Amino acid sequence: MLLQTKNQLCKERRRLSIEKKPIIFAIETSCDETAVSILKGHNELLSNLVVSQIDIHKDFGGVVPEIAARKHVEFLYQLSLKAFEEAQIEPTQLNAIAVSYGPGLIGSLLIGTSFAKGMSISLNIPLIGVNHLVGHIYANFLDFPELKPPFVTLLVSGGHTMILLVKDYFDFEIIGETRDDAAGEAFDKVARILNLEYPGGPIIDQIAKSGKSIYKFPKPLYNVGYDFSFSGLKTAVLYFVKDSRKAKIEDIAASFQEAIIDTLVHKVTKYALKSGIKDVVIAGGVASNSLLRKKLNTYRDELNIYYPQLKYCTDNAAMIARAAYEKYQRNMFDDLDLDVEPNLGLSKV
Repeated sequence: MLLQTKNQLCKERRRLSIEKKPIIFAIETSCDETAVSILKGHNELLSNLVVSQIDIHKDFGGVVPEIAARKHVEFLYQLSLKAFEEAQIEPTQLNAIAVSYGPGLIGSLLIGTSFAKGMSISLNIPLIGVNHLVGHIYANFLDFPELKPPFVTLLVSGGHTMILLVKDYFDFEIIGETRDDAAGEAFDKVARILNLEYPGGPIIDQIAKSGKSIYKFPKPLYNVGYDFSFSGLKTAVLYFVKDSRKAKIEDIAASFQEAIIDTLVHKVTKYALKSGIKDVVIAGGVASNSLLRKKLNTYRDELNIYYPQLKYCTDNAAMIARAAYEKYQRNMFDDLDLDVEPNLGLSKV
């Protein structure tokens, strides 16, 4: 089928703008999860499927980009067929195709965007590119449809750690961010120091439950502004492990986790209370950390704390679909020359 002309696309967009409950097919392949989702309206999830590659990459101690991309090629088509079967709809019923175009691994992103463009062309429906970071924020809207800006967000994952002021649906101000390692990255690196498997965050969270936080690891920048720094904490754990071979791994894990979580909670609640914005949204893979949730819950008398279900914390396509829904409502469509951006920040949504 020939590419849409500008006039055809404009007509299509005008038609879509009056749809009450658009059906959006979303693709997420920014790293090592192959995910697809079908969303009707703002919160009717018809299908949400994820194939994880953790068992493949854990032998390497981290994600191997070329392997991740090849697996996306292997999984994406069959997963899409399964999604339509589960949703009990036909591709011709879709109103738009959404895909994460960055940040992430370039090879993985290219697989997803190429597949999305092919669907857009064959079905003659618009393409919506979604910033992966924005997707994580929008995961909360799936569980809390009443949530509205402005609110404060702690976005914390393997690649990013930042405090954001969400002024409007696509208007973000970065209040603070990491100067070196992201929180999730620090978890993975400390897990390797402790000879634990990848990914480190869930494993440290689990074994820390049977340990005691008895070691006082540093909390860099704890009382300085809203930026983060976890490289020094990671190094402190490294030297401690070398010098204290009799220390229990559970106690080291618990002490490290408390240092990092205390810092995250302190800074985001400090900003929220100072700003007077009571709604605090937690997003990203580390949002699933049990200690983070426990400590944030102690502020519920002062703040409204939101965090998504565990299945929406890690990479998934439902969050991409939910962010795409808001772009759809605003006619924020992309041309077929949409390019992937591995280092995409929040300056582009």
